[in-house]
Amino acid sequence: MSTLFQPPPRAPWAETPALTKGRQHPGPESRTRTPFARDRDRIIHCTAFRRLKEKTQVFVAHEGDHYRTRLTHSLEVAQIARSISTALGLDNDLAETVALAHDLGHPPFGHAGEDQLDESMRPWGGFDHNVQTFRVVAKLEHRYPDFEGLNLTWETLEGVIKHNGPVTGKLSRPSWEMIKDFDQAWSLRLDSWASAEAQVAAVADDIAYNNHDVDDGLQAGLFRLEDLLDVPLIGPILHGVRAERPDLDERLTRLEAVRRMIGAMIDDVMGETLRRAHATGVASPDDVRGLDHALVAFSPDMLADLARLRAFLMEHMYRHWKVNRTRSQARRILAEMFSLFTAEPEVLPSEWNALSRNRDEAARARVVCDYIAGMTDRFAIEEHRRLFQMESWT
Repeated sequence: MSTLFQPPPRAPWAETPALTKGRQHPGPESRTRTPFARDRDRIIHCTAFRRLKEKTQVFVAHEGDHYRTRLTHSLEVAQIARSISTALGLDNDLAETVALAHDLGHPPFGHAGEDQLDESMRPWGGFDHNVQTFRVVAKLEHRYPDFEGLNLTWETLEGVIKHNGPVTGKLSRPSWEMIKDFDQAWSLRLDSWASAEAQVAAVADDIAYNNHDVDDGLQAGLFRLEDLLDVPLIGPILHGVRAERPDLDERLTRLEAVRRMIGAMIDDVMGETLRRAHATGVASPDDVRGLDHALVAFSPDMLADLARLRAFLMEHMYRHWKVNRTRSQARRILAEMFSLFTAEPEVLPSEWNALSRNRDEAARARVVCDYIAGMTDRFAIEEHRRLFQMESWT
């Protein structure tokens, strides 16, 4: 008989909600939630989170109901992060919170939109979706009367900006000016690794997108199951599924293979993380931040397999002509709107026009960038049509 999962005891290197470094703007604590759970709820209720439902992951959000969007991606990342953090004895509320927040700054049309906004903003500091995520949670969301942003805990803000590692090497980039200014007011220890929980969220992101991109690519017909048979990681799993369950149709074979691949990647992260914890002797959250490498990570063998899987996806999916076509259309839409709004800010919606007044050129461009970055795919397409297509006048 199988045994029920029993969570391990709390790891000594887990974050403790009662020991949080707090918020920039102190206030009464919740009677029903930990500070990290409260952060999670603030993110779920914010406008930027709702907009993720129609922002591109790979396929433009209107292309099909079954493909992942930024919202469904974020939910999958959060589920994986919560599972891993629970199994490692970490604070699963904090891991889930960072996972839910990690893509709030993505513009419409995925990485094509990010590349175009970065190009359009190049004279004024560029664009980085990680910085934009921080701008969203620390400044752009206006839901409370006494402060800008969501007033999240120090640990969540640290995880948002540092979940992929130390960022001091990026502070010389003009697009990171806001992070540098914030750090001077309230240090986020930008030269160190983030908490183990934030690192779990980063790894969960890798697990989620590698698996759902395989799933979505197969559903879209960009490649076939047979094309994956010689690809590391997914290939051996597919062979195993077909050998064990030759009765399954293509759809169930695909789903079973993806499910097993997620499990294999989680098992690898668990094993490698526990090995590193034992080797380094980490005994506190500060010990995790003091390491010169990540604590939560894939093994070298898994990293090598993932590199080859990503190379396959790059060739057969991310650079497929159908995806390239929508990427090209997306870039034109954002480039044309950005040029118009910076040249004629009076055509911006009134609240955004008001924000752009009495500002220098760089500040006005950043307002335009914030407006465009917050759009969903569908809204960007409709706004572009209203601005540039004469038939929208009728």
